[in-house]
Order: sequence, then structure tokens, then C-alpha cells
Amino acid sequence: MFSNPFKIVYFIGFIIITVVRKIFTARFRNENIAVDNKTALDITLLVLNGIGMIIPLIYVFSAKLEFTDYSRPEWIGWMGAVLFLFASWLLYRSHADLNRNWIPIVGLRPNHTLITTGIYKNIRHPMYSAHLIWAIAQAMILPNWIAGFSFLIVLTPHIFIRMGVEEKLLIKQFSDEYQDYMNRSGRLLPRLRPIK
Repeated sequence: MFSNPFKIVYFIGFIIITVVRKIFTARFRNENIAVDNKTALDITLLVLNGIGMIIPLIYVFSAKLEFTDYSRPEWIGWMGAVLFLFASWLLYRSHADLNRNWIPIVGLRPNHTLITTGIYKNIRHPMYSAHLIWAIAQAMILPNWIAGFSFLIVLTPHIFIRMGVEEKLLIKQFSDEYQDYMNRSGRLLPRLRPIK
């Protein structure tokens, strides 16, 4: 089952991130949604993301995918573990700062407010940053061409498609306020200085 320590590291990180997500999903499950921009493409990409997160678990709990293992320096795996821990914190922080404004789909709650404080002060999409860091960490922790890169391959296009849809929705909802926020914050990373 756990034929190397990095499988254990990955599994522990996966549990931590899953618990964080489930806490916030359960907390706001019964909240109303005013605007629902769910599309067939978004649902398809969400399903593919789920598969990209399940494939590593197949690798962790069986030897079925070990035929695509490769060797890499051990320190890369430990750096991936640190990144995974950071991704867990960033995911938690972004959920906590959004609070009732968080929705698992692209949409808006009734009385939705624009959050520009906490982790959102400098990054407009820290939750997507957390997922991207998780996907990179997964590739570093699991030295396997399939299990290591499965999430990164499906997540990356989904994030960029979703960010575009979300930003159009938020510009429509908050107009100049959101445009100003875009000028002083980065999409996935903090902006070094605001656009003038």
C-alpha cells in the first residue's frame, strides 16, 4: 500500500485539504444562490478535476500505476510536501476570508459582497492559487507520470476558463469597484505594484 514515504505524505495532505473543503461546503450548503453561472463545460471540467484528484489515490493505495514511476531527488518530494502544506493553509484562509460569499460554482449569493481584505487584499483568486499549488506539489511529491501530473493537467485550463467567467460576472455585479480592485491586485499572485 504505502510503498514509499511520499505516498503517506500525499495521503495526509489530501485528507487535510479534503477536510478544509468539507467544513466550508457543509457550513454554507443551505445558503441561497442568486446568480448561477454553471455551464456544461464547467461541470465537465469539475468532473475531470475530480478524476485528477482520485488517480493519485489509486497510486497511493495500489501498485497499478507504478509502471510509470520515474526517479527524482528526494528533496524535490520534501519541497512538494512543504508546498502542499502551504496550499492547505491558503485554501483554508481563502475560504475563511470569503465566508458566506463562497460558492462551489461560479455564481453570486444574495447580498453578495466584494471581499478585498485578508488574503484577497493582494490576490483576487487565492483559492485557485491554492489548487494550483496543490497540483504542483502533487507532481513533486509523487514521482509518477500519471498520478503526479493528473491534477495539474486537468486543473490548469479549468482555472483559467473559470477566472475569466468569474471576473466578467464580478465586473457586471460590482462594475468600477471590481475594476479598481483588479488594478491593485494580482490574479493568482500578488501584484508587485498597482496599474496606474
